[in-house]
Amino acid sequence: MQRYVSLNQNKDFLRLYYRGKSCAKPSVVVYAAKNRAGVCRIGITTSKKIGNAVERNRSRRIIKAAWQNVFRDNQIKGNWDFVFVARNKTKFQKSTVVANAIADSLKELGIIDEKRSD
Repeated sequence: MQRYVSLNQNKDFLRLYYRGKSCAKPSVVVYAAKNRAGVCRIGITTSKKIGNAVERNRSRRIIKAAWQNVFRDNQIKGNWDFVFVARNKTKFQKSTVVANAIADSLKELGIIDEKRSD
């Protein structure tokens, strides 16, 4: 199974914002771009518009749990960098709802395949 690590450098976030593909859903915005690191890397951003520190941290925890579910259940094709941006609705939703939004975004971007019901 492939692993993933965290994005730490500001230049990586900026590269994704300006050159990456994006898909917006009501609960999360996903930015994605290929990398040469050999693993998938993720970054999570929450602005002060989301709320106070408790609400921002809750949003981050929800997105991280949702990503772990999506990563476990789907095969990611290649090595990618992802940035997940929390929106106002994120703090009120369960991680399963956010996981569905992330999976739909990744399907739209062509990173994971549609599940077949054969």
